[in-house]
Amino acid sequence: MPEQSNDYRVVVFGAGGVGKSSLVLRFVRGTFRESYVPTIEDTYRQVISCNKQVCTLQITDTTGSHQFPAMQRLSISKGHAFILVYSIMSRQSLEELKPIYAEICDIKGDTENIPIMLVGNKCDETTREVSPNDGTALSKQWNCAFMETSAKTNHNVKELFQELLQLEKRRSMSLQLDSKKSKSQKRREKLKGKCAVMKRWRASTTELSFPLAKPNTALLLLRSVRRCKLHAPCSVTVRVLTTNGFHYSYLSNL
Repeated sequence: MPEQSNDYRVVVFGAGGVGKSSLVLRFVRGTFRESYVPTIEDTYRQVISCNKQVCTLQITDTTGSHQFPAMQRLSISKGHAFILVYSIMSRQSLEELKPIYAEICDIKGDTENIPIMLVGNKCDETTREVSPNDGTALSKQWNCAFMETSAKTNHNVKELFQELLQLEKRRSMSLQLDSKKSKSQKRREKLKGKCAVMKRWRASTTELSFPLAKPNTALLLLRSVRRCKLHAPCSVTVRVLTTNGFHYSYLSNL
């Protein structure tokens, strides 16, 4: 889920009449509207469980008109995930998604970590202009998920939003792993500096001095250096100078 937010914002794009509103209403309310009513922009909220947390799925159903470019850019900038809908009965509706996808790339930058679903709606219809292979090919080109749906028969509607949430979970896990990897790299870089002395002196016995240090402290420091596992085991002579001026040496195998 997006950081510091319990709202997961999904934006639905597509040409007029492809069934964007029908998909959203079928998912949120379980209803289907036969008549076509053009949408300017509607927002629906659905409470869901995701990543073991209760959050609000905020679905923005956008207009199919190109008269509101500023509104479209704002929806993209605020969106966490995107559903790009076309009708399998209209190749033109598929072509109209291409500039929208390009704008998502322009605003969001790296779309590899942005959950995007390409959706061919009205798959219950027998008259086709876009085959499933066409949708699959474009989804591979865009590196996004693909699914055919029917808001009328409720085919794959629930699965569509479930898949979108799974994409978000995988994205979140990937970001967490990248973050852990970055921290691990920083720790290795810090340890690399501590191991420089051991790396230069590869002799079987090495003498190190720890002024004003206790013997146990000296050994602890040496063993912490050894944990980096960059070098072969070696014997180390530890010389300890105590606060009262005495010093002594002993041999330690790390």
